[in-house]
Amino acid sequence: MPEHAITLSDADLDMLERVRQSQGLADVHQAAEWLAKVRLRRAARASTGRGRALNLVHVAAPKPEGTR
Repeated sequence: MPEHAITLSDADLDMLERVRQSQGLADVHQAAEWLAKVRLRRAARASTGRGRALNLVHVAAPKPEGTR
């Protein structure tokens, strides 16, 4: 898997450290990977329709010709 360098702020690193601790991961790199995988799973689930709301759509009947 290719690696990408990302510049993070101190606040970003603090957030990754909290994720690392809460998930019992070895380092912040694993925390960033874990967050990315969670987001990808959610996006895949949303794109397949699982968990999406189904809304009833009302379609107007076509008007007879010659009427407005």
